[in-house]
Amino acid sequence: MSHTAHIPSHRKPRRSASKMALRAGVAGGVLSTLAVAAAAGTANAAEPVTETIEMPTLTADLSTQIAQSAEVTQQTADSYELRAERNAAVVKAAKQAKEDQAQAEKKAEAKAKAEAAAKKKAEEERASRSAERTTLSASGSGADASADVAAPASGSVGTVISFLKAQLGDAYVMGASGPNAWDCSSLVQAAFKQAGVDLPRVSQDQSVSGTPVSLSNVQVGDILYWGGAGSAHHVGVYIGNGQYLDAANPGKGVVIQDLSGYPADGAVRVL
Repeated sequence: MSHTAHIPSHRKPRRSASKMALRAGVAGGVLSTLAVAAAAGTANAAEPVTETIEMPTLTADLSTQIAQSAEVTQQTADSYELRAERNAAVVKAAKQAKEDQAQAEKKAEAKAKAEAAAKKKAEEERASRSAERTTLSASGSGADASADVAAPASGSVGTVISFLKAQLGDAYVMGASGPNAWDCSSLVQAAFKQAGVDLPRVSQDQSVSGTPVSLSNVQVGDILYWGGAGSAHHVGVYIGNGQYLDAANPGKGVVIQDLSGYPADGAVRVL
């Protein structure tokens, strides 16, 4: 026995070839994995560079599209708003038109009622005047009783004035001789015919019929004239209290007026 046989050996036992091959394979796999990972890391590290270069172009296009979309959206909103405003205006106009039509119809109805009332009143006044004329005519006799203006059996100033007042409101028409339209001289002629006095037809001749009187001494029933005696252009009859009654003009018709507003030039007395 060797003198070193009792000393344990410090050498590690020799590993088997299979274990060494296994460890070599594992190590190779690890190294391969690390290589693949390194390659992938290199690729991944390169990709951000490429994306960073292309990103501005993509961002600009997207911004343009967003802006265009926003503009279209705004235009659509404006269109809807405009359409809504127009529809509201149409509805408002239709409502206003309906109200205006109703108001116009109401006014037309009121006007028609007023015209009907005025027409009825005029007919009543005309009937009243006709009744007064009939009463005056009934006092006549013979052929004169059937005439438009018949003379009573006995004449008086009151008869003349009553007849004249019964014609108030009649129209003035040049050349007319009644019963509802007169000129100045035909009215005077018809009034005095009620009292049995036949006067000439025209104002020029009436202004010289009867006895001339001064305007300061004029009495009820005297004939007033405007213009010169024998050339008068208008006549009327004095009814007292500074007033006279005449067929004035187309605008006034038969009316009572103040002598102070249109002083006469002369007067004649026939009753």
